[in-house]
Amino acid sequence: MLVRVFTVTLLSLMLLAQQPKQPVAQAEEPRPIQVSVQEVIVPVTVTDVQGRFVSDLDVKDFKVFDEGKEQKIIYFNRERNQPVVVGFLVDISNANRLHWKTFREAAIDLINTLLPGDPRYSGYLISYGNDAELQANTSSDPEKMMEKMRRIKPGGGAALFDAVYIACTSRDLVKGEPIEPRRIIVIIGDGHDSSSKKGLDEVLELAQRNLVTIYAVSTTAYGFVAEGEKNLLRLAEETGGRVEYPLNSLYKDVSGYLSTPSDEGNYAYKVGTGGYASAIASGMFRAIANVAGEITTQYVMRYQPNNTDMARVYRGIHVEVPLPNVKIRHRKGYYPYKP
Repeated sequence: MLVRVFTVTLLSLMLLAQQPKQPVAQAEEPRPIQVSVQEVIVPVTVTDVQGRFVSDLDVKDFKVFDEGKEQKIIYFNRERNQPVVVGFLVDISNANRLHWKTFREAAIDLINTLLPGDPRYSGYLISYGNDAELQANTSSDPEKMMEKMRRIKPGGGAALFDAVYIACTSRDLVKGEPIEPRRIIVIIGDGHDSSSKKGLDEVLELAQRNLVTIYAVSTTAYGFVAEGEKNLLRLAEETGGRVEYPLNSLYKDVSGYLSTPSDEGNYAYKVGTGGYASAIASGMFRAIANVAGEITTQYVMRYQPNNTDMARVYRGIHVEVPLPNVKIRHRKGYYPYKP
């Protein structure tokens, strides 16, 4: 009897195996709910006609437009010394060898000013000559960056665009970026680029996507035209920053400066006077103070775009302050989505 039962069971299993398989209905796994909220941050600088900061405005004094449509400001801050993470990008090409000591000391002063040892303020150091190199990663401690600056020797070409690319892609991030702390880049150089693998359009878009504001301290002297000036202007103006020209007025009152050659070249006063070295130093330190002052005196606003058409690749921003005799500086636009 046991043998017969086993045989019938085995036969049944064989017949069942020959039948076409029926699809098994499986319950779909619940997908997580994803909510995408695009929040745009807009740092704004307001100055009077003399260039002095206007720092007593309130949220009611501002209007923000996204692609021409007014937006509701959901966050407003006018407090000084707001948290930032600053990238110090220093040109170490041959173009800066003559006055490297002064430029180096100015960069060290800027690092020391913007990184007071408070964890709310972080920075990193990138040098660029033939190649761009991350010299010191993101930290609130300025000592390593300043020590690196003291050891750097200039020479070679200039890979400015690669330096901006590294600043946006190859460093440690601080929790909360780019909302709080905000992202700032300060370039110390003349803007020329002779060695980069990246292009200006590419790194500018990358900076805009990463909500970076770019400032520059130009090392181009009075009477000279640097091909890279347009690079500095575009990087700064389209991200809401600006360019300082600390050396542009050094020779404007010197009669015959450009028409009187000397063995030392037109980069310096006559050897022995010491006038040019002093003028360069004071000009650079004034520029450093101006940049640091603006970074810490900006209004910061945020909004969530109420436009239904978010398909545009790049969206323009316009900020208005309905007051007479004021100048406004802010980022020109943003990219709604990551690349």
